[in-house]
Amino acid sequence: MSATGPIKRMTLPPLAGARAEPSIWSRARALPLLPLFIIAVLFVMAVAAPLLTSYSPTEQSLVERLRPPAWIPRGSWAHPLGTDLFGRDVLSRVIYGTRVSLSVAFVAIIVAGFIGTLVGLAAGYFGGWCETILMRIVDAFLAVPAVLVAIVLASTQGPSFENVVIVIGLLYWPRYARQIRGETLSIKHADYIKLARIAGCSAPRIIAVHVLPNLVPSLLVLASLQVGSAIILEATLSFLGVGIPPPQPAWGVIVEDGRGMLASAWWISLFPGIAIAVTVLAFNMLGDWLRDRLDPRLRGL
Repeated sequence: MSATGPIKRMTLPPLAGARAEPSIWSRARALPLLPLFIIAVLFVMAVAAPLLTSYSPTEQSLVERLRPPAWIPRGSWAHPLGTDLFGRDVLSRVIYGTRVSLSVAFVAIIVAGFIGTLVGLAAGYFGGWCETILMRIVDAFLAVPAVLVAIVLASTQGPSFENVVIVIGLLYWPRYARQIRGETLSIKHADYIKLARIAGCSAPRIIAVHVLPNLVPSLLVLASLQVGSAIILEATLSFLGVGIPPPQPAWGVIVEDGRGMLASAWWISLFPGIAIAVTVLAFNMLGDWLRDRLDPRLRGL
């Protein structure tokens, strides 16, 4: 302490234009909490389905057939969402249907993304006759009706999980190919790609080390947006009888089970329909958020 009194610490004012470090709460608020919560619930339902319900999704009980939801007269809390024509618990089938529908969507998106990325990289990087041939194949696949392919495949091979994955993968890989080709065309003219060529790097190494990592944000955005579309397509195919074969509890199969009883047993189709709508909305919201965050053209808006 000096003779004139205690020394006071001086605090300098913040520099003009300096941005404060965002707090943990502000970062949390920037996340899409609602779609993340819905997707987390869906994954819990898919993984822990046997722990969430005591009923088998295929167990029949003619004594309990066509029971309405628990809050309606004649309903029972033993079956909160009611039962179907064969006495199967609707809640159990919706929960197990989460596992089936998400599995189909994710496996199909992985297959489509893998094929489409390879084709798009080859067409965009090498160009010339390779690009011409590959993109004409892409155009041909884009012109094929999805339902027609599914019906033909189901009539020859029979409806199954594998066939649905094949159909969705064959129909969605061209979308990846066109997107990846366009971005590869812009990336391959960058200065660091030219320097890599001068340094003697081979084309596969340049693609794997320099091009592909820059495509990851676009792949994440496209995949998140395509999950919802794949779930709708799987439900449509199952509804038409050319997707997941009954009595497996896919959401489209459950909706089709109640199609002829919408006036008297509306709950059979309503609840899986709500599950489809909520799931697609959640993944679309997540995809829009990822696009806004990962697209450098939108990041500064």
